[in-house]
Amino acid sequence: MKKKRHSIDRREMVKQLGLGSASLALFPFTSSLNFSDPKKLGVALVGLGNYATRQLGPALRHTQFCELKGIVTGTPEKKPKWQKEYGIEDRHCYNYETFDQLANDPAIDIVYIVLPNFMHAEYTIRALKAGKHVICEKPMGMNAQECKDMISAARKANKKLQIGYRLFYEPHHLKLMETSQQAFEGRIKLIEASLAFDMARPGLWRIDKKMGGGGALMDLGIYTIQAARRAAGSNPVSVFAQAYIDDPELYKGIYGTYVYQLRFADNTVCNSTVSFSAYSDRLHVSRGNEYLELQPAFAANQISGLDTWNGEKETLEHAEFQQTVQMDAFAKNILEDTPVIASGEEGLIDMQIIDAIKKSIDSKKSVVIDYS
Repeated sequence: MKKKRHSIDRREMVKQLGLGSASLALFPFTSSLNFSDPKKLGVALVGLGNYATRQLGPALRHTQFCELKGIVTGTPEKKPKWQKEYGIEDRHCYNYETFDQLANDPAIDIVYIVLPNFMHAEYTIRALKAGKHVICEKPMGMNAQECKDMISAARKANKKLQIGYRLFYEPHHLKLMETSQQAFEGRIKLIEASLAFDMARPGLWRIDKKMGGGGALMDLGIYTIQAARRAAGSNPVSVFAQAYIDDPELYKGIYGTYVYQLRFADNTVCNSTVSFSAYSDRLHVSRGNEYLELQPAFAANQISGLDTWNGEKETLEHAEFQQTVQMDAFAKNILEDTPVIASGEEGLIDMQIIDAIKKSIDSKKSVVIDYS
């Protein structure tokens, strides 16, 4: 298959991040970010739920090139706590009715969308129209067309767009990419990537079809798809998928567990399971009896090291919060006017694959993935 020009392969990603084998363990603490007195870009978090509270807010305490300057929330009682904890002034606090007034706030350079999936496209596009750079949390949109609209809006506004793909900058994932390229000479035969948590509960927006778009597939499947694409160094050409409702009282119009097989042009195969009903967190790539494995592989800030077929485990120095690296990398892209690694184009590819998975489930057939 002819590779999409906007899809960054393993060698190119390592090159762009400046990560040879000697520097992987150090990123992002020193050499790759070498501003003597950098301007810190102001970030506004849009949506103050669990992820913003437990991950993004704390991660922003450690960033070198950006800082939390504003919030947007529809829950007024959250405002005083965030103001006290992060020193946010009243003039940088917004709700969803005043959201577009961000255009008149020079302290805000980056708007980070941390809303339910069905709101991603609308608020990303509005933030871009307000003249702000945007980070949109994954999944990028509800379908590929929404992603295309977001990319178009970023180009029209001449602003940068990053998807919240923290693992695009995580040292162990980057090391796996580099090592598999060397050890397997660019030819992996089997990938297994699975992620599952027992987290579905009544009222959870992620299992609401209109708000989440597809449960575990949208929330967790993104990680397994990224891992397969990046390990294989190309995009899959087809997919065969199945899905199951393991709790009819809980899941209404969506599935609890998804199983899918991605096939690549060179006959590499990736088998994946994602679920909200059990636990799994594993990435395994192999050729013959040689393998590389991360377990845990995807959960935020829980990766403990890279296992290899010779019994060795390599643990690399890493930031306390993966999102610190992700957000600093984006700020550096803005300050230096360089291409974004976790770009909107990358988010679009993932959503095109998810659209094909849904189509395969409905048709009960293998589906050729449409990247047009």
